[in-house]
Amino acid sequence: MPDLPVHTFRRGGDVIVYTRSGRAGGPVFVLVHGIGMGRGVFGDLVEELGAAGEVIALDLPGFGDSPKPRRPLDMAACGDLVAALLDALGVRDGVLVGHSMGAQVVTETLARHPDLRGRAVLVSPTVNPAERSAVVQGLRLLQDIAIESPKVLALGAVHYVKAGPVWYAKTLRRMVGHRIEDVLPRLDADTLVIRGEVDRVSPREWAREVARLVPRGVLREVPDRGHEAMIRTAQPAATLIAEHAAGTSGRTPDSGPPRGDTVEE
Repeated sequence: MPDLPVHTFRRGGDVIVYTRSGRAGGPVFVLVHGIGMGRGVFGDLVEELGAAGEVIALDLPGFGDSPKPRRPLDMAACGDLVAALLDALGVRDGVLVGHSMGAQVVTETLARHPDLRGRAVLVSPTVNPAERSAVVQGLRLLQDIAIESPKVLALGAVHYVKAGPVWYAKTLRRMVGHRIEDVLPRLDADTLVIRGEVDRVSPREWAREVARLVPRGVLREVPDRGHEAMIRTAQPAATLIAEHAAGTSGRTPDSGPPRGDTVEE
């Protein structure tokens, strides 16, 4: 991550550590990481999106620099906490970007708090209902890691060590038990779904279903990327996210795919 001032938000015993940077006056991008990760994995994405608007990158409780609460929060409780943070910051129409488990958190945030009136970006969303098992999800992640770059592996290792195996396992049970497919139809927000072309954790058919279940959803693929679709190099995903924030990436189901993008629906 760039060397940015770090802030703390508390609600009861739950804490979110976050940074806020970028260009004032543009859209506000809110970055929510996946399981075992933290805001540090978004370093390049923070810089890319910071040219278009403000960027809030956060550590969910128990991950990154945020202390562990008494118990892991489920996805709905995480969504409520993120909504409380945005309310405290006066953010009402942000672009909420969730990666992996973070996509579940973003979905809950906007579905449970429609007053936020934001846009959603679900990157490599979990959990594929056909593989709703902690063991299978772990195996898929290992398959994906096998094709990742040293940069992704190094960032992942640092954050997994911070979280610790016990906290990771407890959170994984809550992640796997969450039925995002039941929440997506209530997501009343323009939604962009992004997956890496060779993502083993979020397969193409599941990503198609995510985009279909959302009332206003569209799917884009980043070529030659796996589950960490915006970490190895952030630029392709950042471009898609910025276009979505500007309202230029959406299309109706009947229109053709934009030239230059790989699209599956």
